[in-house]
Amino acid sequence: MKRARTALLAVPLALLVPTVAVASSNNQVEISATPQPVEVVPLPCFPSGKLTLGMTNTGRKPTVADMRITGDSSLTLSRHQFSSYLPVDQLVKAPLEITVPRGTAPATHNVDLSVGREHLSVPVTIKPVPARDNLLLGEQAVASSTNGDMKLCGGVDGNTDSAQWGASGWHDATKGVFPDTYGVDFVQPTTVSRIVVQTLDSAKYPAAVMGIRDFDVQVRTGSTWTTVGEFRDNVQGLLTVTFAPVAVDAVQLVIHDSNDHGYSRIIELEAYGN
Repeated sequence: MKRARTALLAVPLALLVPTVAVASSNNQVEISATPQPVEVVPLPCFPSGKLTLGMTNTGRKPTVADMRITGDSSLTLSRHQFSSYLPVDQLVKAPLEITVPRGTAPATHNVDLSVGREHLSVPVTIKPVPARDNLLLGEQAVASSTNGDMKLCGGVDGNTDSAQWGASGWHDATKGVFPDTYGVDFVQPTTVSRIVVQTLDSAKYPAAVMGIRDFDVQVRTGSTWTTVGEFRDNVQGLLTVTFAPVAVDAVQLVIHDSNDHGYSRIIELEAYGN
């Protein structure tokens, strides 16, 4: 007995995929950027130069849009394109980080945004480096590794709020593997006499559970590292080491274990002079 065969009908692709318009000069896409002007300080880890880009589709159909991002040669941009599917009347946002090399003179530059025929020029004001008591604030952080969800600069950005650790903090990328290191290399010898360490310590994540447990505080002169503080079985969130003033080239933590035996977590590392 022969089995009946069912014919398969070809279905046009257009019937299977929702219709999406391609952004062009006929589509209405509004561009936005906040804040304006955006301020930048010429330090590698200073918390500045953060711009939120936006595109809003004011047309009648969903669309796909590409925003081109260009800037003056003095500016370093974290991205040069922002592409997204845009539903109707919904703001779609993306971050843009702007940095400038150390020593860049105060001035005002521009970042230019464009989608089709729509253009927006955003002023970028380069500010002088502010006076800082905390010698590590905004300086270039160095680490043995950094978890992909965190930022290398998170431990020297001035934010000491443990509740914001996910957005502003540091932890390593090697779970259960120690030691880990985190610190700052100075561009020239700097006199230091006090170092402050803040590990993760919040109501949700107390230091006794999630903080660093065993670690050394070290300073480097030339090629020689000197330990100025040793901590073992630590359950505190905030710790301070004071010592005779010394000109150093670098400061670092050497972390031998954490209280959960997993990751090394730092909220902020600070250093002060005389």
